Amino acid sequence: MAMKYDQVVSAFDPVLGLEVHVELGTKSKMFCGCATLFGAEPNTQVCPVCLGLPGSLPVVNRKAIEYTIAIGLALNCSIAPYSRFARKNYFYPDMPKNFQTSQYDEPICKNGYLDLEVETEDGIKEFRVDIERVHMEEDTGKSLHVGGATGRIHGADYSLLDYNRAGIPLVEIVTKTIEGTGKYAPLVAKAYVKELRDILRSLGVSDVKMEQGSLRCDANVSLRPMGEKKLGTRSETKNVNSLRSVERAVRAEMIRHAGILETGGKVKQETRHFHENTGETTAGRSKEQAEDYRYFQEPDLIPIAPADSWIDEIRKNLPERPSERRKRLQSAWSVPDKEMAAMVNADVLDLVAETVELGADPTKARGWWLGEIARIANENEKWAGELPISPVNVKELIDLINAGELTDKLARQVVEGVINGEGSPKEVVAQRGFKVVSDDTALMEAIERAITTQPDVADKVRNGHIPAAGALIGAVMKDTKGQADAAKVRSLLLKHLGQSE
Repeated sequence: MAMKYDQVVSAFDPVLGLEVHVELGTKSKMFCGCATLFGAEPNTQVCPVCLGLPGSLPVVNRKAIEYTIAIGLALNCSIAPYSRFARKNYFYPDMPKNFQTSQYDEPICKNGYLDLEVETEDGIKEFRVDIERVHMEEDTGKSLHVGGATGRIHGADYSLLDYNRAGIPLVEIVTKTIEGTGKYAPLVAKAYVKELRDILRSLGVSDVKMEQGSLRCDANVSLRPMGEKKLGTRSETKNVNSLRSVERAVRAEMIRHAGILETGGKVKQETRHFHENTGETTAGRSKEQAEDYRYFQEPDLIPIAPADSWIDEIRKNLPERPSERRKRLQSAWSVPDKEMAAMVNADVLDLVAETVELGADPTKARGWWLGEIARIANENEKWAGELPISPVNVKELIDLINAGELTDKLARQVVEGVINGEGSPKEVVAQRGFKVVSDDTALMEAIERAITTQPDVADKVRNGHIPAAGALIGAVMKDTKGQADAAKVRSLLLKHLGQSE
């Protein structure tokens, strides 16, 4: 029987290590001129270099180096005056030249850190994650295993290889061991990847689309008995591709490790695969022995020695840090800590900011992104930004409400229409024939009908029981098919029955 999480963190101290792989958003690959467009027909973005054909020679992508230096500076790393590439020899079925050009003992960036503010049940907690290195390499191709139940090679009838991704610029960001997180380890892991993703997005170096593999995390987890100093045996959960899954994978591995250790067993050093549908991990390959990749210097590439003036220029052009931007926006919008945390957790801050930049009121903008739009996103198990509704649409919706052309109830239906592909808010209003009933005569007629059908409720309101007015207002809204201004109905109703607000 699995231990409960509270039992795990009372008996064991978790130690983390996170390796994040980021595909850079360059137009061409790391060592050749092939395109990097996602979703192209298989094996249409390849050449002799990225196919590893004899006699082909690589050339380093300058923009990829620039992007990597920017990442290092944003993570408070020191930039090496001299670094070089190496060949990492390993059997890659989806890497045609059968070695990966990477950086080994001389990475371009090292010894940085990233400060985090993590929202917990005990309030905001601050953590510092130390960065070991940021190094450049190239991505592998993609295998598609056909047949079988798991989509993995075991049990498949055959495999297909797409080399379009082989050679795309890849940056690996490796943390030092992360200690002292205690019961918050899963939250810290999630917050780290999220903050890292926000930084990368602000730098413009990657589209950081985890669902497409542009950003993926390998989560290393180990446990040691409380009070012990020696590190426990780690497992490495590979290629976790969503923020929620990072948190769930770390938590699942902590519980799994604790169950093994509690019964006197030994944790295997191995890779693991996380399964979204079950929230559990399964074994990949054993890593009991350190891999011998037989690294040696890449003979076809010269070392990288960026000039100080180039590094200074990149540093000068770094954008505002996401953490500083959040504080600035919170102050400008006068947002309480709890609401700001809600926007960050729902990952709608950028969407709200874009809507406000278009001229919308901040309170109304965040109300729609955190309200109806977030509700629909949750129902569809998506992020709000994945829905087919834009800040431009939300600004238009707010304008229609401000102009008295929509009630909040009708506006919620308009949001559904936009997301269903019926057009812009104005087009949805026109197609569905929405029209706010604001004429006093028409509203009074509806109010009289409500009073006639519920005379006892009307008497309660006349006698000063104001809350009873809700039933009459609801009847009017039903009578007008939700197209009446509820606030105006309330005002007219109370005045008609001799009451005031």
